[in-house]
Amino acid sequence: MPGVPTISLHDFDARRGEIIHQLMDAATNVGFFALSNHSIPLSDVQSAFSLSREFFALEDEAKAKTPLNGKNAGWEKNTQVRPSTGTADQKESMQLQFSRMEGLWPSDEDVPEFRSRAEKFMGQIQALSVKVMECFAEGLGLPLDTFTTGTVSPPGLSDSQSTFRLLHYHSTENKVFGPNFWRAGAHADFDVLTMLFQRDGEGGLEVCPGRKVVGDFGMGTEWFPVEARMDQIVCNIGDQLMRWSDDRLKSTYHRVRLPEGSESRGPRYSIAFFNQARTDVVIQGPQKKYPPVTGGEFIAQALARNRMQSAEIAQAAAKLDADRVASEVHFVPTHLQAVTA
Repeated sequence: MPGVPTISLHDFDARRGEIIHQLMDAATNVGFFALSNHSIPLSDVQSAFSLSREFFALEDEAKAKTPLNGKNAGWEKNTQVRPSTGTADQKESMQLQFSRMEGLWPSDEDVPEFRSRAEKFMGQIQALSVKVMECFAEGLGLPLDTFTTGTVSPPGLSDSQSTFRLLHYHSTENKVFGPNFWRAGAHADFDVLTMLFQRDGEGGLEVCPGRKVVGDFGMGTEWFPVEARMDQIVCNIGDQLMRWSDDRLKSTYHRVRLPEGSESRGPRYSIAFFNQARTDVVIQGPQKKYPPVTGGEFIAQALARNRMQSAEIAQAAAKLDADRVASEVHFVPTHLQAVTA
């Protein structure tokens, strides 16, 4: 996997020191890495993708029963406009959380046992995430539970903001796009740690190392493709962890390009889990490079900055023709204005 290292988790306890070294090297130099020989059975990953396909196969009217609620949960289609592009991502998504999901779970009539099937997989990913985040805490010389107690709600509390996202990138067959359209425009994640599942052969994900500080739109000059393999989990550092580590660990810009050449124009499915700081947890690195900010404040600021649509905007967009929303240039980003002038 050029540019993005693969880290095997086999014999985890016996190789813990070696794994921590590999994770820290990947996180400080690239910000991305792939996990192999992890603890989640391939059959469970396949089942999660089956759940995703069942949901997205529903008519839009059925999916719209659980609309994006302004708190990073619910269904959206063609409503995410990146600051880097000014155009809508060519996709739809369903975002789920451990809490704050009242009225947002698809019914068993639409997708049988949707909630129990989703929560099972969410729990598996979170358990693996805890192992990896503990490695990062140890690698940074912090208390082992720094990022796990910072993201996982204790029993009885519902302040988790971690998000499980099912993604369906639309087929591009017989479609023509302008020069700045993407399945997902260039962006950095705003969580602690992202875990991404892809299906074999459904590529397009690219990464661009080179970001120096949190909030910086700067990137390197070269994009590296990330191979799509169902037996590996692609992970990346998010803005919260970059800030929490005083910029030691890098949150890297990435994107999903449209199919090119002889590549399949069919749909692309992926599943992401975003480990995010709990609502009232304070994020601040040991060197105090940045002022303290709570997880709730951080997410609210990030959603506004990244133009993730509020419930009102999503509902307004749903009243328009979906193809029209997806094909419009909503604004021209500053870094592209000189090019288009």
